[in-house]
Amino acid sequence: MRLIIGVLALLPLMAAAETAYVTDNLRLGLHQAENTSDRAFRFLDSGQPMEVLIRGGSYANVRLPDGTEGWVKSAYLVDEKPAKLIVAETIAERDALAVELDRAKQAFAEPAATIDGLKDDAAALTSELENAKVQVAELQAEVASIQGMKKRYRGSVPLNWVGGAILVCLIAGFLGGLKWVDYRSRKRHGGIRIY
Repeated sequence: MRLIIGVLALLPLMAAAETAYVTDNLRLGLHQAENTSDRAFRFLDSGQPMEVLIRGGSYANVRLPDGTEGWVKSAYLVDEKPAKLIVAETIAERDALAVELDRAKQAFAEPAATIDGLKDDAAALTSELENAKVQVAELQAEVASIQGMKKRYRGSVPLNWVGGAILVCLIAGFLGGLKWVDYRSRKRHGGIRIY
C-alpha cells in the first residue's frame, strides 16, 4: 500500500516533461554541382536573400548579393521572409523606436521642467490669492464695523471737538468778560481805566 502511495506521489514529477523547440536556424549548402552531390563550398544561413536563376525539380541555381553563384536544394527556398529575419527586423525597429523615444524624452525634458515650474508658480499664486481673499474678507468686516459705528454716532459730536469748543468758549468768554469789564469801568469813570 505504501508503495502505491509513493508511486502515485512521484507520478506528477515523472509526468513533467522538458520543453523543447524546433530551431529555425538552417544552414543550407551552396554547391558547384547541379545535383548538389559535391561538397558544399559555402554555407548559407536561414534568411539569406538570393536571386533564383534557374529552378529545376529539386534544385535551383542561385546568385547571392555578392555575385557568387551555385546550386541549392529548392525545397529549402521560400518566398516569404523567415521568422528569424522578421524577428531581427522587429528588434531593429524596436531599438530605433527606443532611440527615438529617448530623443523625444530629452526634447521634452526642458519643456517639462518649464511646465513643472509654471505649476509651482501657479500653486504659489493660488496660495497668495487665498491669502488675499482672507485679507479682503477681514477688511470688508472692518469696513462694515466702521460703517455701523458711523451710523450709530451720526448725530453725535466727537469728544475732542466738544472739549476744543468748550476751551475756545472759555477763552473767548474770559477775554470778552475782560473787555466788558474794561468798557464798563471806562464808561463809569469818564474814560479812565480803573480796576
